[in-house]
Amino acid sequence: MNGSAPLLLPRREVVKALLADRRDLLVIAGLGASAWDCAAAGDHPLTFPLWGGMGLAAMTGLGLALARPDRPVLVITGDGEMLMGLGSLATIGVQAPPNLTVVILDNERYGETGMQRTHTAHGVDLADVARACRIPAACTVRDRAALADLCRAVHGGGGPRFAVVKVAVESLPLVLPPRDGALLRTRFADALGASRSAG
Repeated sequence: MNGSAPLLLPRREVVKALLADRRDLLVIAGLGASAWDCAAAGDHPLTFPLWGGMGLAAMTGLGLALARPDRPVLVITGDGEMLMGLGSLATIGVQAPPNLTVVILDNERYGETGMQRTHTAHGVDLADVARACRIPAACTVRDRAALADLCRAVHGGGGPRFAVVKVAVESLPLVLPPRDGALLRTRFADALGASRSAG
């Protein structure tokens, strides 16, 4: 790129694209900005936002993917949370659920604690880590063409899939999902049960 800065995608554009044609997709939205971005794309009963438990998004998605192998599962979380839960990648690699996709919105910052630089800002490559953990379908997305490919792949098999999407550092208005944990759990379970009955 002749020394120019790498292209960084707008976070909410990425999430909106991932959720635009969600059909039967089950979504785990990681702590903080990932959950806000999913809510900005449209609150949905089959999106489960994590209000706490930093580092647990990928493992929550793994459990859901194993429990419902008939449904595609998408985890959307940030680089800071993924760095806290790196061990989950080894478990995902060993369990190898074909219906699981983990997408990392990587702005190289800890957004919830003051925008400090994360390890990915210093060259840590999460896609390489995923490949080392037996997740061969791992990539880094830097442009809209690659994002479009990822959006199509989310509904297919052949996983587990892992994608690091390089996004801009942005300060965006909060769009909060429901905050009541019992409500979120109940509506997710009810929607999942209703979709099972309908299927």
